[in-house]
Amino acid sequence: MHARSALFDVYGDHLRTRGHRAAVADLVRLLDPIGIAAPAVRTAISRMVAQGWLEPATVDGARGYAATPQAIRRLEESADRIYRRREERWDGCWQLLLLDPFPSRAVRAAVLRDLPFLGYAALDDKLWVSPWVRTELAETLARAGATATTARALDFDPPDSPVRAWDLEAIGAQYAAWLDDAASSVAAHLAAHEDRDEAAFAARFHLVHEWRKFLFTDPGLPSQLLPPDWPGRRATDYFRREADRLSRASQAFVARTLTP
Repeated sequence: MHARSALFDVYGDHLRTRGHRAAVADLVRLLDPIGIAAPAVRTAISRMVAQGWLEPATVDGARGYAATPQAIRRLEESADRIYRRREERWDGCWQLLLLDPFPSRAVRAAVLRDLPFLGYAALDDKLWVSPWVRTELAETLARAGATATTARALDFDPPDSPVRAWDLEAIGAQYAAWLDDAASSVAAHLAAHEDRDEAAFAARFHLVHEWRKFLFTDPGLPSQLLPPDWPGRRATDYFRREADRLSRASQAFVARTLTP
C-alpha cells in the first residue's frame, strides 16, 4: 500500500467529521498499524502539498495538514461512490466528452489516468462517454491542462454501443476475485493485532482501500445496463456488511489516537 493512497483514505474515511485535518504526529500514529513508516508518511504529505491536495494547518497547537477545497470535493465524491450512498436514477442520457488535441504527453497521461476515475471510458481516442454527470470533470481537465467539448446523447445505434466501452466481463471477474479474498484478508488483519480496536481499524482500512480501487475501473453503470447476475452486487453487499461491522471498534481506535 502506498503512503499517498493511504493518506487519501485517512482524510476521506476518518477525518471527514474532524475538519479534514490532523497533526503530522497523529497521521503517523494512524498509519503505523497499516505498516507505513513515518518517513514514508512525511514524504507523501510533501508530495500531496505540492499537488494541491493538502495545505499546512495548526491542529491543537501542533504542526499538521488540512485537505484543500479541491481535495475535499474529491473525497466527498469518492465517499459517495465507495459506500454507494446515493441511489442515482439514470435518465437514459449519455454524457459525451470530445477531447481537444493534447498539448503534451504529460497532459495526455494525466487525462488518461483521471478520466477513468470519474467513470468515463473511451469510445475512441478522442471521444469518451459516461452515464453520469460528474461535477469534478471541469476541475479535473483544468488541473491536467486539457480542454474538451461536452454533449449529451439519448440515442445510439446500436443501443448498447456505449456499454461496450467498458470490459464488463473483466470488471465482473475482478469483483468475484475480490469477494473470494476479502473474508480471509479481514480475518488475517484481525489476527495480526492484539488490541481489538487497532485490529478492527487495520482490517477495515485494508478492506476500504482495496474496495476503493474499483473507482478506477467500475463507473457504476445503471442497474438496467448490467447483467442480472452481476458480481458487483454480491461484492457490494459483503463490503457494506463488513465495513459496518468493523466501524465501531475502528472509530474507537481513531478517537483515542487523535485525542490529545
